[in-house]
Amino acid sequence: MWRALAFLALLALAAFGAVWIADRPGTVTVVWNGYQIGTSLAVALVGVIAAAIVLGLLWAIVRGVIGLPEALVRGSAERRRAKGFSALSRGMVAVGSGDPLAARRYAGDAERLLGPEPLTLLLKAQAAQISGDRDAAESAFQRMVDDPETRVLGLRGLFVEARRREDETAARAYAVEAARLAPSVTWANEAVLEAHSADGDWASALETIERRSSLGLIDKATARRQRAVLLTAIAGEREAGEPELATERALQAVKLAPDLVPAACIAGRLLSRRGDLRKAAKVVEAAWKANPHPDLAAVYLGLRTGDSVRDRLARAETLAKLSSWDPEARLAVAQAALDARDYGRAREAVKPLFADRPTVRTSLMMAAIEEAEHGAASGQAREWLARAARAPRDAIWIADGIASETWAPVSPVTGCLDAFAWREPPNTLAAPAPVVEPQEPETTQPVLVPDSPTAAAPLPTIMPASKTSPAPAADPVSVGMAAAAVPAVGERAVRRIG
Repeated sequence: MWRALAFLALLALAAFGAVWIADRPGTVTVVWNGYQIGTSLAVALVGVIAAAIVLGLLWAIVRGVIGLPEALVRGSAERRRAKGFSALSRGMVAVGSGDPLAARRYAGDAERLLGPEPLTLLLKAQAAQISGDRDAAESAFQRMVDDPETRVLGLRGLFVEARRREDETAARAYAVEAARLAPSVTWANEAVLEAHSADGDWASALETIERRSSLGLIDKATARRQRAVLLTAIAGEREAGEPELATERALQAVKLAPDLVPAACIAGRLLSRRGDLRKAAKVVEAAWKANPHPDLAAVYLGLRTGDSVRDRLARAETLAKLSSWDPEARLAVAQAALDARDYGRAREAVKPLFADRPTVRTSLMMAAIEEAEHGAASGQAREWLARAARAPRDAIWIADGIASETWAPVSPVTGCLDAFAWREPPNTLAAPAPVVEPQEPETTQPVLVPDSPTAAAPLPTIMPASKTSPAPAADPVSVGMAAAAVPAVGERAVRRIG
């Protein structure tokens, strides 16, 4: 549209110029070397324009002849470059599809046609990786490191290769160098943070989080949570030797993440030691409302060392009201009532947990109540112990498939910060079959069904695996929880609530 309008405007201008010259006739006289040439102005203008066109054509021909060799060389280079990029594109597709032979072939073609281009080196490294040639991959990444334009990319590749061969020292060095060269690189910052966390260098880890937050690599909520975890780790280390510093760090962590259970527990214990019971109770109650946890119940019930068992029961009921009688609150009330020898109150607190299949802790709690009231040899106590062996397992701290009774700031497997979560492990562990001890003929008694509310079953035992029959495979969490799922024979296997 605009081109058409411009063409019409130029055409109109040319027509206007021709009419203007026709209305003003004149002559042009040229005297040169004794000759005199005279003509009209219009003819002279036409001649000048024609001469300019002819000269332009002649100049174009001369330039074309002179620049022909260069044009031929440039065209060959462009065709070579086009073939190189075509090989590079096909090589990337081969890498993505997992074809090592095609990837290596196209990588060689791309390097031959394009030379040491960054993408060519990357394709060569990736082709070596999918082919399993780690030495060739590291060599290609090292060549990238030698080039300032691809240095960070090469460090990334060397970092990955070092992790694959489990060389954490080299991997850490590559990550630190990449973070120094490009502070906004996410993978390098994460690797440096994991390294500081794995070493227990909480101060350096805090500095890394501050830098990542200032660069916008993580959102504010994640940064606050990670700061709280690191401050909790510092408080846990200093709790015994430097209680004042530990209290300060724990309170900072609670302020950043009020629902972080370990921070609230440490703050509650330290505040109660220095006599600030009201503040300690406030901190624990706030965390309990957000996340009822047995560790919080233990701290809350033990805020005052001189409390009687009735006082502890009253405090447990306060927690139950704050959490609308959460299952953890019921177990805490049941334990406090058991300590107070109020067996009816203990049963009443645990009874609603029987609506679904009772967990290990619930079953063990009922076994403890029956044993305390009727003796260890009572049928009900034995029945609940048998049920505990097959009951679903309770929530526990889990990180990367590892179950732990205690919280830790980093994963013991990957070193990842804030990896532990309080959740139920997968209940895939097969329940052991109850083993009935042989009885004398004159004293043989019937074996009742363990699932019956009035039956008493013999205690279950874990039999050693046969050398000829391998044990069934279990996930890491199941292996870590096997001992907790099945109580030892003859022991009172009740974990204290609170």
